[in-house]
Amino acid sequence: MKQYIHQNRERFFEELFSLLRIPSISAKPEHKADMYSCARRLTELLKEAGADKAEVYETAGNPVVVASREIGAEKTVLVYGHYDVQPPEPLDKWRTDPFEPVLARDPATGEEAIYARGANDDKGQLFMHLKAFEFLVRKGLLKHNVKFIFEGEEEIGSPSLPAWIEAHKELLKADVILVSDTTMISEKVPSINCGMRGLAYLEVKVTGPDKDLHSGHYGGAVANPINELCAMIASLHDNNGRVTVPGFYDDVVELSPEERAQLARAPFDIDEYKAFLDIDEVKGEKGYTTLERTGIRPCLDVCGIWGGYTGVGAKTVLPSTAHAKISMRLVPDQTSEDITRKFADYFKRIAPPCVKVEVTPAEGGDGFLIPISSPAYQAASRAMAEVYGIEPVPSRGGGSIAILAVMQRVLGCDPLLMGFGLERDTIHSPNESYLLRQLFAGMESIALFYRYW
Repeated sequence: MKQYIHQNRERFFEELFSLLRIPSISAKPEHKADMYSCARRLTELLKEAGADKAEVYETAGNPVVVASREIGAEKTVLVYGHYDVQPPEPLDKWRTDPFEPVLARDPATGEEAIYARGANDDKGQLFMHLKAFEFLVRKGLLKHNVKFIFEGEEEIGSPSLPAWIEAHKELLKADVILVSDTTMISEKVPSINCGMRGLAYLEVKVTGPDKDLHSGHYGGAVANPINELCAMIASLHDNNGRVTVPGFYDDVVELSPEERAQLARAPFDIDEYKAFLDIDEVKGEKGYTTLERTGIRPCLDVCGIWGGYTGVGAKTVLPSTAHAKISMRLVPDQTSEDITRKFADYFKRIAPPCVKVEVTPAEGGDGFLIPISSPAYQAASRAMAEVYGIEPVPSRGGGSIAILAVMQRVLGCDPLLMGFGLERDTIHSPNESYLLRQLFAGMESIALFYRYW
């Protein structure tokens, strides 16, 4: 595979860049045409790579790309990825045009990387699968049936995909779901995610008076919705960092000391972590390490809060409303539906009588786990050990890919998360990038997975 990459390096860049130039931003309706453009470009690349069929399917939202090469093999791999990307804002923080990909040196290490929105998440990582598949087909090494599903709504919670998957489960029937949409714990030691957290995301609105009020005439006499919202949010955690929503931890499974020790094999330097984030200290639930807090424990965070006047200069008003966006990351056995209901009930209950509260669910999805004893995990571990020269460690992903739990349930097969991103890639943020050595190591590892599974 190394030689194939070297021989086709420039072509690979041209093809990947053709995807990265398309602003397929699912969160913005004005980019609907770009979603179709990106989906069509993927079908072209899939056919060129060796797929017998590659089609764009309509859903209730953005289109889905499905492709396959059936060779009559006993086992079938279903490759999942997403072609939608996060909005690039704030644009003034980008060093380059987010949709004009460039090869440049990492300012810190000097290593070559691709800079663009989607360079890692997830166009760069799904592209690895196309090229590993292409290599196997052209070299006559393919021994499995291979199917692909690339969606265009992952960054907004995949709202249209569950129903579509249910209606097309025979089309997607497989023995394993192969995914590259995650990061490794460390550049020094590779890792494989054996589980991911779920998500319950919602918006709250607190209303006081029916109009904005003069802060001199009414200040101190009428409830300020911003003050009340801040007080309510502050009460959502206790002094030990635990979420105070009643029943929040009811379905959380405590890991055994042996299981925690297995996850603790992952290398982690707390000083490097703090330096990377430019913080003086970490904070979280008492009794757990930083990696455990982001992998095996649930959490609740405010992702946005606003209200009143925020423009230039002073405007002395008490606002009529205040708003916040709340994100709760969930561990397996917690469900988004249950936690959303419990939060909404509690948040309304703790509201003082001087304000009214609305809670509106936005996104949701459940977490999942896979056994590290499975043949697919073992094949991935062997493949990555061969490429990196060291056995990968199992890890738990702190983020969420909501649709994978649905696919696991509907299709009856487990996801396998072979992610090659690094924290330095700053996905979802300005200057997203992907190191070439990780891009190419991913291609090699994926090709070897097919050999060993």
